[in-house]
Amino acid sequence: MRAVWCGFALGVVWLQQQAALPGWGGWLLILVVACVAAVVAGAFSRCVQFRFRLRSAVVWSSVWMVATCVGFGYAAWRAEVRLARALPVEWEGRNVVVQGSIKGLPATDADSARFLFTVESNDTNIAMFPRTLQLSWMVEGTPLPVLEPGARWRLTVRLKRAHGNGNFGVRDAEASLLARDIRATGYVTAPSAAMRLPGTAGGAGAAIDRWRAAVRARIDTALADAPHRGIVIALAVGAQDAVSEADWLLMRNTGTSHLVAISGLHIGFIAGIAAWFAGGLWRRSCFIGRNWPLWIPAQKISLATGALFAAGHAALAGFNVPAQRALWMLAVVALASISGRSVAPSLVLAWALGLVLLIDPWAVVSAGFWLSFCAVAAILFAMSGRLRVQDHERRDPEPDATRLARFRGACLRRLLGIKERIASGAHVQFAVTVALAPLTVYWFAQIPLVGPLANAFAIPWVSLFVTPAVLAGVVLPGPLDAWAFRGAHALLDLLVAGLHMLSGISWAIWRLPQPGSWALAAAAVGVAWSLAPRGWPLRWAAPITWLPLLLPSPSGPPAGAFRLTALDIGQGSSILIETAHHTLLFDAGPGPESTHAGERIVVPYLYANGVNMLDTLMISHADSDHSGGAPAVLAGVKVRQLLAALAPTNPLWADAHAANADTVSCAAGQHWRWDGVDFAVLWPDPGPLQGKPNAHCCVLRVSTAGEGAGSSGSGPAMQQRQPGHPLVALLAADIEAPVERILLGRDPDALHAQVLLVPHHGSKTSSTEPFLDSIDPLVSVFQVGYRNRFHHPHPGVFSRYLARHTELARSDADGAVRIEAAGPGLSLERYRDTHRRYWMDR
Repeated sequence: MRAVWCGFALGVVWLQQQAALPGWGGWLLILVVACVAAVVAGAFSRCVQFRFRLRSAVVWSSVWMVATCVGFGYAAWRAEVRLARALPVEWEGRNVVVQGSIKGLPATDADSARFLFTVESNDTNIAMFPRTLQLSWMVEGTPLPVLEPGARWRLTVRLKRAHGNGNFGVRDAEASLLARDIRATGYVTAPSAAMRLPGTAGGAGAAIDRWRAAVRARIDTALADAPHRGIVIALAVGAQDAVSEADWLLMRNTGTSHLVAISGLHIGFIAGIAAWFAGGLWRRSCFIGRNWPLWIPAQKISLATGALFAAGHAALAGFNVPAQRALWMLAVVALASISGRSVAPSLVLAWALGLVLLIDPWAVVSAGFWLSFCAVAAILFAMSGRLRVQDHERRDPEPDATRLARFRGACLRRLLGIKERIASGAHVQFAVTVALAPLTVYWFAQIPLVGPLANAFAIPWVSLFVTPAVLAGVVLPGPLDAWAFRGAHALLDLLVAGLHMLSGISWAIWRLPQPGSWALAAAAVGVAWSLAPRGWPLRWAAPITWLPLLLPSPSGPPAGAFRLTALDIGQGSSILIETAHHTLLFDAGPGPESTHAGERIVVPYLYANGVNMLDTLMISHADSDHSGGAPAVLAGVKVRQLLAALAPTNPLWADAHAANADTVSCAAGQHWRWDGVDFAVLWPDPGPLQGKPNAHCCVLRVSTAGEGAGSSGSGPAMQQRQPGHPLVALLAADIEAPVERILLGRDPDALHAQVLLVPHHGSKTSSTEPFLDSIDPLVSVFQVGYRNRFHHPHPGVFSRYLARHTELARSDADGAVRIEAAGPGLSLERYRDTHRRYWMDR
């Protein structure tokens, strides 16, 4: 079964990497391969003329191939069924009346609520209407109603198809939506017309959600605005939306983020306590005149009770992947023991792997899946070669030994036992740290070097003290529950104080660029090599396989060239410009007031691509869709200089000073050269800023030394240019027609550029015909949000670009765009072309 479930998992993972689901030809190929492999397995299992090892290898390889085909086909079938329920394009942006119930725990703040909505009926004639919607309810004059899990409502909503930002090295948000079966997102358009319907949703899921909501409400009452209230909520019901940004940053920097989730360790600990308590009561049934152990052994009662408590705790956690893994492992062990069978730990893990993927084939797109299963696999593999040797002579002292000698022997045995447990715990911590380091680099672009030390006290502290206190609050009645929750918060205060001490160490975090597939595979080999049992040859050489993982970030463009990456951050702007040895970030996207793109996309992109320091952070103007993410960038990476067109009272200047960055006001005439690439500011004029922010945006011109001879790219508009002309990119921010006319009147030749970051996202107030005629771009990049409320780009403006036959790139359709101006010309890469997955645009 190990080979079957592992092959099944391989097929599921393989499917999630595909750009398209298989057609009839693909299904036929899968069927043929599976049938041939099954025939080979059956034939070789009966052929005795072959050597046993050869026969066994062929049979198990064939079984593995059949299981892989089954896993691939199963995941593809589930994907076809789920993708079939999609909102048609023609219904995007239209009002729809839906009737259904609230699913899960709504997340609320001062002016809005976000929740999942299970649709029972709608007023459209769409046959396969999405079953689950992700909705927002904004405050519009009237207070938000109480949104209870399972409550039934009739709502008027405006929807759009499920869509996520696509950026190189950043998690695919669209895959996360698909994994949760969210096939449309939107908002409530007529709150006054919303109607609460009688009754509540039935089923176990709704009942569990109501239970979780009641527990969360009790915690909110007990802790109010306590700083670590979100962690208590996360440990109680698995909802992490209330965890503060400060707590998240601290735990990420110390490698303790896993403690916020209700992990398999917590569930196993609670199940162990429940099993011990139930077994003890069962064994002592004689005190009430019963002999229950004679009918059913106490061990079976313990296992069954532990599994039941694990199920309850997993339900309270919302059945996240680590909780499911722990639950299925405990269930398999319990069933095997009750039926009188013994199963190997690796087989238990394989069954848990298969059951998790049977229920949710999209679990493999989350970091929690890989971190949870790989951690347990590393522990099992590392401990498989460690044998415990007992000294029986020391355990059985001579009968005529003195009492003092027996006492000394008992003390010695106890000390040796403690030493053995410490050594075993250290070995487990080493195994988990080594095994998860490559995955941590892949998912988070960092290795917390203080992680082993932080976890050495954080794991037992949370598992032995904080989690029991939280669960005590869950089961105790009031007012005792408030005391338990406050006690858990006090324990968290002590933990956070210790983590702050560790996070202050200068070498606490090692930032590394996101590794490629080959570097990750080599690191995986090194993990298995280093954790192999003693006696394995050349274990000392295992770190050599980590060298590709630890290499510095990929080299920048050659001297005299530049690379421009326009990120997909929704409605807003953020562009990274790289030369051979320097980097400039032009705008930082929206911040907490909107989509949190600064900390959610911009900073993770910089980490994943090995950019840990910016020579210049250039903020074009004060609009939040350009400057809102700047505080996150200043806090996340080293910034040498802030160059901005901001009022003197703007708080970003103070943030830059706090981050030890130089501050310079953006003004026309500024010029510098990096690695043979020229940078020139064309606007605004020096002096006090005048007018609205769009009137004094920074306009940046970036140009090579003048060796461009042509262009190469992905579209017909990539025309040839005359030799000797420089390759130029013009970043126009949000300038409008008046500024365009001023720039045209000064020096039209300075505006000529092959790459244009379209002014003001393509609004109707910009991109005038004379301005475009002067630029004559080869590539025009629109940074716009998917179906944004401003309707950018304006159809009339977009048609001007179409008429010029330039290569058009839109972040809402193409994701991030990477342009490299090097050598003979330009190269253009669209994220959704080179990193396409089958769920995109479906």
